[in-house]
Amino acid sequence: MSCKIDFPDKPNSYWITSSKPTNFPELKDNITVDVAVIGGGIAGISSAYLLSQAGLKVAVIEANHILHGTTGHTTAKLTSQHSFIYAKLIKEQGEELARQYAKANDTAIHTIAKIAAENKIDCDFIWQPAHLYTSQDKYLKEIEDEIIAARSLGIKADFVEAINLPITIKGAMRFSEQAQYHPVKFLRGLSNLIIKNASHIYENTEAIQILDNEVISRQGYRVKADKIIIATHYPFFDGGGFFFSKIYQDRTYILGITIDGDFPEGYYINAETPTRSLRSQPLEKDKELVLVAGEHHKSGQGQDTDTHYQNLLNFAHETFKVTDVPYRWSTQDCMT
Repeated sequence: MSCKIDFPDKPNSYWITSSKPTNFPELKDNITVDVAVIGGGIAGISSAYLLSQAGLKVAVIEANHILHGTTGHTTAKLTSQHSFIYAKLIKEQGEELARQYAKANDTAIHTIAKIAAENKIDCDFIWQPAHLYTSQDKYLKEIEDEIIAARSLGIKADFVEAINLPITIKGAMRFSEQAQYHPVKFLRGLSNLIIKNASHIYENTEAIQILDNEVISRQGYRVKADKIIIATHYPFFDGGGFFFSKIYQDRTYILGITIDGDFPEGYYINAETPTRSLRSQPLEKDKELVLVAGEHHKSGQGQDTDTHYQNLLNFAHETFKVTDVPYRWSTQDCMT
């Protein structure tokens, strides 16, 4: 279909553009800490915060600016609903491992909620139900099986016949007590707490080698540590694990749109291919952004980039009365 409203010429992540830029120093000396964390995304900053809270002295080393990689380009859903994962896990790995997976995800959601509340971090945290819906009969059995599997693991999962979107569906799986947030605002809060805990964050400090218990920066400075955490998007240090040969990059595209009317409670993703994911994000003056995501593919194997954005925009126009498209961005995840 023809769309009158176009997407921006250049990518611009809402999470990054709506947050104050960071300005942590470069590493310009040799230091000794309890734990060195390489990578300043959600994994690295969260690990550093928890370790510094436990009384350890930590140093985070980031090659660019923290929170500007995949963490700053996510859809930022906090959910244990990952397509048809639980029926598959129970069948292939057993109920105990599936239960651990479910518990780990639930613990993560509630831990973020607790940290944000206790430290008064304004990060737009909102409890939301998550929905996996289908418009085709062939996915109904999988949805029913997934609900049974999820319930057996203690997840609050239900079948619903309709969702509050102008989309005709055959049915959907609803998980209660899921959440959404502004990841950069939350992790900026954690980064401030890391500094308050007498630990360190170094930006524009690229780690290029690990020798014994030392991280060596491109500038030649060393961070000596009892333990080293590699929290980079891509494993720059292999350590004999051949991780490079076991992973591939999967790219996803996101549009940030405004619509005429209110977006309903919850967030939504379809069971079909291509993927279509929807969630809202509060803005100032009671306005909201709607994030339309999907079109994932192996990096280097997709169509022209604009085609993927256009497909999302076409879907947005088919579903809502779109008034503006102020944001677009994409991200890559390492998959195994």
